[in-house]
Amino acid sequence: MARYNAPFEIHVHGEVPLRAEVTFEQLQEALKPLWKYAGARSLADGATSAYEEEPGIRLDAQSHVLNMCWTVAGDEDFRQALDEMCMALNELSSQGAAIEVTFYDAEFDDEEDGAPDAESRDDFVMLFVGPDPAAIMQAQRDLLVQDVVALMERHFDGAELGGVVSEIDKLFSQRFDALVSSLELGRPPRGTGGAGGGHGGGRRPRHLH
Repeated sequence: MARYNAPFEIHVHGEVPLRAEVTFEQLQEALKPLWKYAGARSLADGATSAYEEEPGIRLDAQSHVLNMCWTVAGDEDFRQALDEMCMALNELSSQGAAIEVTFYDAEFDDEEDGAPDAESRDDFVMLFVGPDPAAIMQAQRDLLVQDVVALMERHFDGAELGGVVSEIDKLFSQRFDALVSSLELGRPPRGTGGAGGGHGGGRRPRHLH
């Protein structure tokens, strides 16, 4: 259903590697919480973003990657749709991946004559999907390393940060050891460090990727 006067513009952005055997029908079912929320009757109908310059929701059939750069008008209840989508994508993903979701306060933008000290209700959520907890934790680890290295490279040479990355790996190893003891999972692969874009801090610019 259309959501007129919705309090938020919600932007979903991410790339999720899929298993090679995943079909379009399976993907359509997994993403049903999103396109149904948008008032569409199918993924093809609901894949278009609210903004023409955004590619929307696309499946790269050659590389087996789900690409999302998609905006929809909505409210806080969209979080439930996100939870359902992540649970479904876990079953289709081939490795861990991060999905960024930004809630832009549409009402704040409209209040041009509002109080100068008014604050927006913008919110930013980082979600992770993956075929198993190890893959999800690997994606979390890699993103944290990127953010920490990007921040510290303002003050230190990248070659000096090996010890910092090692400490992050220790923290994730300790966390995963707890999973191993309770779920009897295999150990996750070790990632590589590297610089990357940071997250958070102030109001996020719209549609900037």
